[in-house]
Amino acid sequence: MNAPVDVSFFARAAKPLTSYRKYWAARFGTARFLPTTRTEMEALGWDSCDIVIVTGDAYVDHPSFGMAVIGRMLEAQGFRVGIIAQPDWHSAEPFKALGKPNLFFGVTAGNMDSMINRYTADRKIRSDDAYTPGDVGGRRPDRAAIVYSQRCKEAWNDVPIVLGGIEGSLRRIAHYDYWQDKVRRSVVVDAKCDLLLYGNAERAIVEIAHRLAAREPVQHITDVRGTAFVRRETPEGWFEIDSTSVDLPGRVDAHVNPYLMVSEQAKAHGATCAKEDEAQAVAVQAQAAAKPVQFVANPAVRLRPPPRDRSVIRLPSYEQVRADPVLYAHANRVLHLETNPGNARALVQAHGEGATARDVWINPPPIPLTTAEMDHVFDLPYARSPHPRYADDNGSHDGATKIPAWEMIRFSVNIMRGCFGGCTFCSITEHEGRIIQSRSEESIIKEVEAIRDSVKGFTGTISDLGGPTANMYRIGCKSPEIEAACRKPSCVYPGICPNLNTSHDPLIKIYRRARALKGIKKILIGSGLRYDLAVQSPEYVKELVQHHVGGYLKIAPEHTEQGPLSKMMKPGIGSYDRFKQMFEKFSAEAGKKQYLIPYFIAAHPGTSDEDMMNLALWLKRNGFRADQVQTFYPSPMATATAMYHTDRNPLRKITRDSETVDIVRGEKRRRLHKAFLRYHDANNWPMLREALKKMGRADLIGNGKHHLIPTYQPLTDGSYQSARRKNSTPVALKPVQPVKPAKGRILTQHTGLPPRETGAARGKPVRKGR
Repeated sequence: MNAPVDVSFFARAAKPLTSYRKYWAARFGTARFLPTTRTEMEALGWDSCDIVIVTGDAYVDHPSFGMAVIGRMLEAQGFRVGIIAQPDWHSAEPFKALGKPNLFFGVTAGNMDSMINRYTADRKIRSDDAYTPGDVGGRRPDRAAIVYSQRCKEAWNDVPIVLGGIEGSLRRIAHYDYWQDKVRRSVVVDAKCDLLLYGNAERAIVEIAHRLAAREPVQHITDVRGTAFVRRETPEGWFEIDSTSVDLPGRVDAHVNPYLMVSEQAKAHGATCAKEDEAQAVAVQAQAAAKPVQFVANPAVRLRPPPRDRSVIRLPSYEQVRADPVLYAHANRVLHLETNPGNARALVQAHGEGATARDVWINPPPIPLTTAEMDHVFDLPYARSPHPRYADDNGSHDGATKIPAWEMIRFSVNIMRGCFGGCTFCSITEHEGRIIQSRSEESIIKEVEAIRDSVKGFTGTISDLGGPTANMYRIGCKSPEIEAACRKPSCVYPGICPNLNTSHDPLIKIYRRARALKGIKKILIGSGLRYDLAVQSPEYVKELVQHHVGGYLKIAPEHTEQGPLSKMMKPGIGSYDRFKQMFEKFSAEAGKKQYLIPYFIAAHPGTSDEDMMNLALWLKRNGFRADQVQTFYPSPMATATAMYHTDRNPLRKITRDSETVDIVRGEKRRRLHKAFLRYHDANNWPMLREALKKMGRADLIGNGKHHLIPTYQPLTDGSYQSARRKNSTPVALKPVQPVKPAKGRILTQHTGLPPRETGAARGKPVRKGR
């Protein structure tokens, strides 16, 4: 989903970012850093800011930080933009630091959702925050988008508030809140913002800024894509469609069957994305601007479909989805079906009843950026470093002033946006969309050179050339018309769509050109690799393995069992095995000893205790010991979160009798699933013994190689106690030969991983606690 798009449907559907006439304040020129104080404003010759951006992150002027991208984008349009970073939210005074903005406040919780940033998957408070100097936690409030918006209103009640960022994107409709274990209202209602911008918002923010600068009331700005707002009723000229009439299998317009989901995809695997006659109709319609095709909404009545750009789908109200899990799952499913910018319709959801009733109106998603527009965004004059306010007296960013998120990306280059993988637990698709938006080769090379020549501390290694995924650059649908009509949630599940162009040639070319640059010693790939896509190009895998792996390559199979994988929309473990074979083959050819580090998720919806047991057996059989365990985290609006809350599977049509999903709830069961991933940790053995016995798998308890966990239990003094008798006498740890350790007394490492992953030399005895 990308390269052909630049010259087709999407490129024709939106006004170019660079086509606006600049605002008069462009005469002030470009700031080295956007001002964060009145003193800095005065140094630039400003008496006021046109726009003030409030963010929950420290201000880093780099294209990987949202506040910098939006700020520089608006600056390029001629506006004076100030930044209020991580303000004290306990009063409105810090929000007045830059004075009253002339046009609007732009509010974002930051690059991360503030609740995910603050709490672990077990709802425990984190002590760290990678987006704060010194990695200190607690510098932003819970639900920062709401709190910041309220403080801005307190500061100046008549200044419009435009809310954006991932926290807003994931809360644009009524959503399940994991931390309160309840359904909350749309953030538009709770934040009382004038406009919510969801997704990557360059198009929307530029248009809104110019319209507000032209003195158009913010209440009249209701037609911008990628926005949500509150209105009292559906305006005249719109066709309102009940969502329960939408979620029916069958043909709508001449587009691909819009509700062809996982079960049907599996049956149709090997066919085209659309049925051939439908695909042909789409192409003819796009080229000849034909009139809408009639469709059958009722078998007894033939009707013309209402125009898509004047249609709005009414979802069940907030009160309904809060009270009825089935309706919640249905609303979630419809929302995800209406996310393709090429065919999505507006959505509306009522909040409140009677005289207090309000509608949250959600316009269709933003039109993806063209390659030229992506280049424009990334070529803006970023300082590529944290604001000087965070530096110590020597001008360095170390110790208490170090910002971990910046340190992680300072030598990396973002080459694309979006992801068509559709993993149900992931928020990338909900925020950035499925359409891949890629930069040009020249823009990418220019940024690599800028890092080499201007970023302090660069030693010759680029830490990453990637994005949401490492290898979706310039990959997209072979037919732009079909791409604009498709509603599949994934282009690679349950198998790779035959309409997907899987060529990795443009990416290989960039790798080769970038590493040939003078002064570039090494280019690593740190982004997540879509290995089921990578195996379609052995040449790419060879290029990656032999030149761009620094000893370790992290990939995410997530699980080995089909039950949870089908709910994640992830490929089977066979894809991992094929990639592993290629990885080992090309590593050996290069004479390198390199290691794959697989990531797995515990407690995902659809995962049974037996599934986790089988995963643990696979880990032991393959010699893996997980140091850290990722537990499923129900982020707002994700499909897997809808499963978690409703026990239903929104990947299929939702009815009262539709498929239910096994949900891992409660601390005890979640701990058990984590314990299976860390089967080698002696602290987990008592819990695992009890579980295995209840599951009828006591045969996995023993001291042989085929057993999952031993019968003995280590004591605090280094001795061991048999798990068979509670009052058995502790057995002293006896000296053993490393080559042939005494059975049942010493834990021997069989991980297949290098020493620094496990904290001990391979093959040497590893005692508990080391």
